[in-house]
Amino acid sequence: MYWALAIAALGFLIVVHEAGHFVVARWCSMRVDRFSVGFGPGILKKTSKKGTVFQLAPIPFGGFVEIRGMNIAEEADPTDAHAYPNRPAWQRFVTIFAGPATNYLSAIVLAFLLYTCHGVRAETYHVAETSPTFDAVGKIQPNDRILEVNGKPMYSPSSLALSKAVNEAPTDRIKLKLQRGKDIVEVEVRRMASELGTLRLRNLNDEMMAYVTSRIPPRATYGHNSDELVFLERHGAYPVTIEAVLSTLRRWAEKPVYRIGIVNNYDVVDIGIGAAAVRAIEFPIKQTKIILRGLRDIITGVERADPAGPVQILSEFEKAFSYAWVTGIELLMMLSVYLGLFNLFPLPALDGGRLVFLGYELVTRRRANPKIEAMVHMGGILVLGVLMILVTLNDCNVL
Repeated sequence: MYWALAIAALGFLIVVHEAGHFVVARWCSMRVDRFSVGFGPGILKKTSKKGTVFQLAPIPFGGFVEIRGMNIAEEADPTDAHAYPNRPAWQRFVTIFAGPATNYLSAIVLAFLLYTCHGVRAETYHVAETSPTFDAVGKIQPNDRILEVNGKPMYSPSSLALSKAVNEAPTDRIKLKLQRGKDIVEVEVRRMASELGTLRLRNLNDEMMAYVTSRIPPRATYGHNSDELVFLERHGAYPVTIEAVLSTLRRWAEKPVYRIGIVNNYDVVDIGIGAAAVRAIEFPIKQTKIILRGLRDIITGVERADPAGPVQILSEFEKAFSYAWVTGIELLMMLSVYLGLFNLFPLPALDGGRLVFLGYELVTRRRANPKIEAMVHMGGILVLGVLMILVTLNDCNVL
C-alpha cells in the first residue's frame, strides 16, 4: 500500500507542475499538443476534444507540456497566432513561471488542508517519560504537561522553547510548573550538562542514521533519548530533519548543552481556519530559506551534496507514509517547494533558464537570438539528462 502512495505522491508533484504550464498556456490562447507524465513514448494516451494528447510515459524523470512552437528543434509557423513564439512576451513569461508557482501554491494548499483537518504541533510540552540518572526521576511523571520554566510560559506558540529556557537558566536549579491531571504542581529539578548532548533518532531508519552520523563532527555523539529535540516530529520531513540535526550538532560542538532528563511529546491542536491560512502561506517561505541555506553550505563546502533521483524519492515517500500519513503529507509539502525552487534556478533547460531569456526580452524589447537560445537549452537538456541517469544509477547502488 505504501509504495502505491509513494507513486501517487511523486505523480502529484509532476502533474501539479505541468498543470501550471498547461492551464496558463491555454489561458494565453496557446495550442498545447501534448501533456506527458514521464518521458519517452506514451504507454497510455487519450486525446481531448481540443486536440491535446494526454499520455503516461515510462521514464519517471518528470513530465512536460508540449506547446506548439516551443520545442527548440521545431520551426513555428509565423502566421499561427496560437504558437508559443508568436504570443506576447509577457504571456510566454507567465506560462513558464506558472509551473514553479503552482508547486508553491500546491504546498500552501496541502499545508492549509493539513493544518485545518489535522491541526498543528503546539509549543506545549507533554512528558512521555523521564531519563534515568536525572534528578527529574520521581519528581516529573509521564503525562505531566510543562506549563512554566522559571516563571516563563511554555504553552503558547510564541513562548520560549523548552531547551532554550533550560539552557539560559541562571542556575542549575530549574523551577517547573506542571499540570498533572486537574492539578497544578510545582517542582524543582537540577539540570545536567552533556558534552555535546543527545538526539532522539528513533524515527530515522538505519540508512538515514548512517547518513547523519557520517557527516557530524568527530567529537559529536548521539543517543536515543532527548529532552525535546525530536526533529522528525517538529519538522516532519527527512531532509529538513537531517539539516536540523547537523545544525544543532555544530552548535553543540561550541558550548555545553543542559538537559533536565525528560522525553516529551508534542500536542496537536486546532488553530482555526485563519491561523491555518497564515501558517500555510508561511510554510513555503520558511522552506525556501532552509533550502537556500543548505545550498549555500554545499557551495561553501560545509555540507556534502546528496542528490536524489526518482528511486530515492519514492523510497523516502514510502518510508514517510509507513511512519504516518501526516509525515507523508509533510514530505510532499516540502518536496513541492523543492521542485518549484529548483525549476526557478537560472540554468539551461530549466524553467528558470527560459525565464532569463524572456526577462531579457521584456526589458530590452528585443528577442534573444533563437539559435543561441536553442543551443543553450539543448546543451542544458543533455547535461541534465546525463545527471539524472547518474543520480538514478546511484540511487540503485549501481555506481
